[in-house]
Amino acid sequence: MTRQLDGRRPRVAVVGGGISGLAAAWQLSGTVPAPDVVVLEGSSDVGGLLRTGVVGDVEVDLGAESVLARRPEAVGLIGEVGLGDDLVHPATTAANVVRGGVLLPLPAGTVMGVPGEPERLRGVLTDSEVDRVAAEPDLAADRLADDVDVATYVAGRVGQAVVDRLVEPLLGGVYAGHADRLSLRATVPQLWSAAGAGGSLLAAVRAVRGASLAGARPGPVAAGRDAGPDVVPAGTDPGAAPPVFAGLRGGVGRLPLALAAALADRGVTVRTGAVVRGLARTPTGWRLTVGSAADPEVLDVDGVVLAIPAAPAARLLRGVAPDASARLGSVEAASVGVVALVLPRSDVGGLPGSGVLVPPVEGRAVKAMTFSSAKWAWVDALDPETVVVRLSLGRHGEETVLQRDDADLTALALADAGDVLGRPLHPRATRVVRWGGALPQYRVGHVDLVAAVRSAVAALPGLAVCGAALDGVGVPACVAAARRAADEVVTGLASRGTTPAASRPSALGG
Repeated sequence: MTRQLDGRRPRVAVVGGGISGLAAAWQLSGTVPAPDVVVLEGSSDVGGLLRTGVVGDVEVDLGAESVLARRPEAVGLIGEVGLGDDLVHPATTAANVVRGGVLLPLPAGTVMGVPGEPERLRGVLTDSEVDRVAAEPDLAADRLADDVDVATYVAGRVGQAVVDRLVEPLLGGVYAGHADRLSLRATVPQLWSAAGAGGSLLAAVRAVRGASLAGARPGPVAAGRDAGPDVVPAGTDPGAAPPVFAGLRGGVGRLPLALAAALADRGVTVRTGAVVRGLARTPTGWRLTVGSAADPEVLDVDGVVLAIPAAPAARLLRGVAPDASARLGSVEAASVGVVALVLPRSDVGGLPGSGVLVPPVEGRAVKAMTFSSAKWAWVDALDPETVVVRLSLGRHGEETVLQRDDADLTALALADAGDVLGRPLHPRATRVVRWGGALPQYRVGHVDLVAAVRSAVAALPGLAVCGAALDGVGVPACVAAARRAADEVVTGLASRGTTPAASRPSALGG
């Protein structure tokens, strides 16, 4: 069947009901006058990687559990949908890293694991490895003109041990990727700026840290490093102020549900189970094919925001923007898993800080442990007799570990965690969640790739793209990209005389 526009106001379809799609719909619905907005989500639930779920008798986050608080977009959105009073910060920011099976405090004062002060690394690195770091200011430092992978640049400046012991586990937690395959410019833009300027990397890290402690807003991609279902434990920079991370009492997974309800109050239609299988131009706008091949629905709209992962976006763009399609189609993604545990408090004693990072060189399947009951006061208060621990697994190219059945994967994760903590674990309840293709991999040249995609799509008024595959995997970065995409669609419609480009003031920044 065909749904025609009623002729009274333009209609915009947002494809994707994760945080990016919902944020784009929120921005569109705040336009004055607002278009008729419909969100089309292919799965049975909205929210994407933001989801709460029950483990035993408690409900906790099973996806991303925090947002970066030093950017305004996520915190602002939380306030706009009425959850501001439930905003919380971690109870502890002390995290640990494993070396040789021993838990050691994660060094303070780093940027994605790259240090500013070598002496803080003693214990995590050997004396000779620390000496290598300390020699960095004496190395020649030519300006870097072209993007490079993180490992090549960092190892060349401060040694391979920093990459293996600090950078790799942090990148693994954020992107589920590998330092020798991820773009320095896209994933750690502060260090990219330092590389472009030349000079000492240690001095650049100290400068970035100083600006961060003074409350300066980080760059757009770096600030997106807060969300992935296996987000690293808070504590990459103990003692920092203002708070680096924020969460929600009851779970960050509440945000998309509250946002969907707020959208309904604004008259936005949010449809689940609505898989978009085709996108084509029409003389007046766009035509979407929704549903099964056996019973397709044709939806005619004036504007479209694609807020879906790179691969499905590439498929939809193939016939209308082939260059953008090819570039998005080259963006790979990593699958990850979370094993959530409810453990007797007597099993673990005092949890050592907010969590543990496990470098790949340790040879374990578990790459991070988040002690949710220590990290979040609201989780600790759920049950006086138990604690919640999340174990994260999966890196790009290593997804076979996630193909085990739930029982086998849980047993593997429990064995690793028990070895690291030095005691057997006997959970009262467990739950396994797999996030297939959850985290896009920002390869060398990613920033230029995104610019080319946006340029190609911009040639088609009324069409825009957003999502974690572009500017950052965290909630603030996704919200910022979503707002940009919504504004681009509104501007495109205005250029065709179908809607004004005025927007309601927003607390999301920008």
